[in-house]
Amino acid sequence: MRIVPGWHPIVVHFAVALSVTGAFVLLAARYARRPRLIQSAAVAGTFNLGLSAVFSLLAILSGIAAVWDLHLSAAPRAAVSMHVIWAFFTTLALLLLSVWRVFGASPEEAPSNLFISIMLATIAAVTVTAYLGGENVYRYGIGVLGH
Repeated sequence: MRIVPGWHPIVVHFAVALSVTGAFVLLAARYARRPRLIQSAAVAGTFNLGLSAVFSLLAILSGIAAVWDLHLSAAPRAAVSMHVIWAFFTTLALLLLSVWRVFGASPEEAPSNLFISIMLATIAAVTVTAYLGGENVYRYGIGVLGH
C-alpha cells in the first residue's frame, strides 16, 4: 500500500525549479550594480534557495515512500540506489547553503564568490540527481510500469 502515490514527481519538480531559480537570482545579486537590485535579488534568491531545501527534503521522503514496497531487479535497484545517494548529497548541500545564506550573512547582501562557486556546483549536482531520476523512469519504467 502506498501512502503518497504519485507525489514524488510533483515535489521533485518544485525542488529543482526553486533551486535553479534561486541560484540564478543569487548570481544576479552577486553581479548587479544597483544596491536596490542587489538587495531584492539577494532576498528573493535566499527565499527560493530555502524553499528548494524544504522541497528537496519532501522529495526524498516522497521518493522513499514511492519505492518502499517495490520489488526491483538488480539493475533498476542499483539505479534507484544511485539516485537516492545523489539526492541525499544534493539535499544536504541545499540545506547547508540555505543555512549559510540565512545565518552566515544578511540575506539582503550579495553572496560571496565562494558561496556562488559552491552553489553552482550544487546546481550541477541537482542536475545529475534529476537526470538519474529521469533514467529511473524512462529507462527502467519505475513508477509507470507497475514497478
